Amino acid sequence: MNLLRRPIKILALFAMCGTVFSCTQKVEKKKKPNIIYIMSDDHTTQGVGVYGSRLAALNPTPVLDKFANEGMIFENCYVTNAICTPSRAAIISGQYNHTNGVIDLEGHIDDKQYLPEELKKLGYETAIIGKWHLHTEPSAFDYYKVLVGHGGQGEYFDPVFIEKGMEYEFPVTKKTKTIKTKGHSTDVITDITIDWLKNRDDSKPYFLMHHYKAPHDMFEFAPRYADYLENAHMPEPASLYDNENNGSVGTKGYNDELIHVIGSSVSHRNTIRNMGMHMDIDQDIADPEYTKLTYQEYIKRYLRCVKGVDDNLARLFAYLEESGELDNTIIIYTGDQGFMLGEHDYIDKRWMYEESMRMPFIVRYPEGIEAGMRTDAIINNTDFAPTIIEMAGGETPDYMQGKSFKSILETGEEPADWRDATYYRYWMHMAHRHANPAHFGIRTKDYKLIFFYGRYWVDTDDPNATWNKKSWGNDFTRHTPPAWELYDLKNDPNEMNNVYGNPEYKEIQDQLKIKLKALREEVGDTDENYPHIKKVVDANWDK
Repeated sequence: MNLLRRPIKILALFAMCGTVFSCTQKVEKKKKPNIIYIMSDDHTTQGVGVYGSRLAALNPTPVLDKFANEGMIFENCYVTNAICTPSRAAIISGQYNHTNGVIDLEGHIDDKQYLPEELKKLGYETAIIGKWHLHTEPSAFDYYKVLVGHGGQGEYFDPVFIEKGMEYEFPVTKKTKTIKTKGHSTDVITDITIDWLKNRDDSKPYFLMHHYKAPHDMFEFAPRYADYLENAHMPEPASLYDNENNGSVGTKGYNDELIHVIGSSVSHRNTIRNMGMHMDIDQDIADPEYTKLTYQEYIKRYLRCVKGVDDNLARLFAYLEESGELDNTIIIYTGDQGFMLGEHDYIDKRWMYEESMRMPFIVRYPEGIEAGMRTDAIINNTDFAPTIIEMAGGETPDYMQGKSFKSILETGEEPADWRDATYYRYWMHMAHRHANPAHFGIRTKDYKLIFFYGRYWVDTDDPNATWNKKSWGNDFTRHTPPAWELYDLKNDPNEMNNVYGNPEYKEIQDQLKIKLKALREEVGDTDENYPHIKKVVDANWDK
């Protein structure tokens, strides 16, 4: 019976397609997946439930956690420079900051907006909505509607935008034509994205960068979250009160004092205590009670902003499901870097310490990625662009320094030749009164080696040097002591014990220095253009 019916099935197939050739054409013309890259500002792994931090029990991200468990979670995703503008430049260019030229918050990406350019070549419509923060017009995108004002950060409430087709200006002035909106930025950005998805030309697949301002400080949450976590106790990191043997003279000074002295003043902006001044905590309350009160308020405000992001992701995912595009869309979620939430009594980012350097990175795509996978493969933000390009059907351009991890997404397996270490460099020495010394280093799965070289990238000892001190409100001529730090992450994941110089780690220390030097040469960051820094590095390499 089956043999007799087979010719009828074949004839029916021919009748539907006309010819076998036309059927083949239809298969070949299957629509490419859409790609949505979602990035929140300063959303660290401690603030994402699936990463299992001390805050996970508070259930801060139920929507994002469900999403994550339907795809792949990256445990070891790292930023190459933990500050907003340089991180975004690395993501969009696929290059390290010394290569793309954006080493600090004043950097302009200019003609290196490579990611949208490459995706347009592959037939994608490209758009960016929300926070841009790269100063130059996002001209490589087919459409943009980006936050302006507040130094490119945009405002939390009633945010202002510039849209494709308007005259782009940075910085904006009172004369700049802009689009004013009402509401909280997280809600408004989601509204704009859903509206764009509803009204776009669906003849092409799309690549959309959907960027939230939240939860960047000062953590201005939507009023509806004022009671969220109000009566909950925020678990504290032990290092908030006792930093044990974390740090070095490079971060503490020769007398084990904070090196935050700038001129005749002392800056504590990078600590929980200073944040209390901005949150109206009574300055007369003595420690440790003052620190406890500040920390509780700090984390609650942060997680209220995170809650706004999570709820708006629910809105976005619901729209994609209703439109039938959810499962044909590669969805990526990440932060632009990590963030210190009181660990080591630090706030903000910039440091190479784990909470600042580590990024959440989650990918969902049911047609190509098995649900419920986690990987400890080391990736960094220069890898994002190559991976997205290859998932869209292209090849990584030679000018990109990052590597595609598409095969890890597809198989869950780490290739035998995959990187075993990632490179980091923070350039903005003592900037913004945060008082973070400039440093670079290497992170493997088991160890982290950091060198604090303590110099601004301009040689401020050169009488002919020119630089914009006013921009950062700092005296860059104040050098800080050079020093090494080494952490055994397997036995000391919270980086509480700097073992540099410990004889038991001499072999590991030497191996990591060899690897660090090789990696600096591989990525082309050898300080040949900064001889005053190279001099400090060379003088301290074997110390």
